Amino acid sequence: MFKKILIANRGEIALRIQRACREMGIKAVMVYSEADRDAKYVRLADEAVCIGPASSTHSYLNMPAIISAAEVTDAEAIHPGYGFLSENADFAERVEKSGFTFIGPTPDSIRTMGDKVSAKQAMIRAGVPCVPGSEGALPDDPVIIKRTAKAVGYPVIIKAAGGGGGRGMRVVHTEAALLHAVQTTKAEAGAAFGNPEVYMEKFLQNPRHIEIQILADQHRNAVYLGERDCSMQRRHQKVIEEAPAPGIPRRLIEKIGERCAAACKKIGYRGAGTFEFLFENGEFYFIEMNTRVQVEHPVTEWISGVDIVRTQIAVAAGEKLPFTQRQIQLRGHAIECRINAEDAYKFTPSPGRITTWHAPGGPGVRVDSHVYTNYFVPPNYDSMIGKIIVHGDTREQALARMRTALAETVIEGIKTNIPLHRELMVDASFVAGGTNIHYLEEWLSQRER
Repeated sequence: MFKKILIANRGEIALRIQRACREMGIKAVMVYSEADRDAKYVRLADEAVCIGPASSTHSYLNMPAIISAAEVTDAEAIHPGYGFLSENADFAERVEKSGFTFIGPTPDSIRTMGDKVSAKQAMIRAGVPCVPGSEGALPDDPVIIKRTAKAVGYPVIIKAAGGGGGRGMRVVHTEAALLHAVQTTKAEAGAAFGNPEVYMEKFLQNPRHIEIQILADQHRNAVYLGERDCSMQRRHQKVIEEAPAPGIPRRLIEKIGERCAAACKKIGYRGAGTFEFLFENGEFYFIEMNTRVQVEHPVTEWISGVDIVRTQIAVAAGEKLPFTQRQIQLRGHAIECRINAEDAYKFTPSPGRITTWHAPGGPGVRVDSHVYTNYFVPPNYDSMIGKIIVHGDTREQALARMRTALAETVIEGIKTNIPLHRELMVDASFVAGGTNIHYLEEWLSQRER
């Protein structure tokens, strides 16, 4: 096992990884930007290294600075968390070539699954069902593009091969709008991701967003830890996640979960990963794989009893998974609300000083957050300041616990999206379960009228 790990991230996930290290008797080195100098995890670290100014380009995305920090502190491995460099194959490669262990998949796996076209092709070969669409990247020939769209059937969605986080996609309803949409998406993809390739898929009208959590080791063992429903989202950004997904038969989950685990063995995947699917009319359609730990991993940890971050570290050190698929027993229901420093309904960021911070507690309540009273939320990064996660024996109990937890939470000095969560927890459609990916945006637009 490693003696010292460098954590190349910030915020709640940095603290989460630090806690796992402490449990395992591993020293944690924190890197931080000048904006995060007073962060809780920096103060709690065994060692901390400032790697640059507030701008993430010059700090958390600065590969040489992070590797230098690992060198001067004698760290053995680097955990990238999520976001920033976590799915950057070049970074993973530089980490390994510099003599450190990258706590995540191999650079080849990240490249294969990070490019949406090659990921889809790999999943088709592995027998994982995919959304109907182009066989690969769209060519420049307008005749072939039109022919492909006609075969797939309108509406279609044009997606950037190197895209992610809901960026680089455009829905097309008519042939007249097709070629312009393809060219515009290509230009945007080239500028944003350095890869102008785009591909086409059938645009599903009312799907749910369901994802399968997997864990795999270097010894060709892989398991799935059930599913999460992440359909409550705005502009492709998740707001609420839960596990298991309401109303989907277990036999369907088991069937797709087994295929995901088999696909991991086939591609030689290691570490934690998530297969994301659209689910409509009883069918799963693969859309992408995230080759890292997810923001919403706590809901899976709670229903499965598996510490995903700890397992990530163990398999990176060469250990075998400590359990088989048969030993994974899912229990109860978990819900997570992402708490953001933003206006609850206009979604404008609200950085600033938190004058009062009171976290909820009680049975079945977990709070993952790095903030505290008098903490200053910097304007330089993502607006998420924490997550409230609850667990109950049933979904009804979990919902009741989340309502109580949200009522107990007090955050003053900045605006947060807690009022939105409080409304959604009593919304009839959400309470019934099974809302689709468009539901929240439609709900918000009706609220404005």
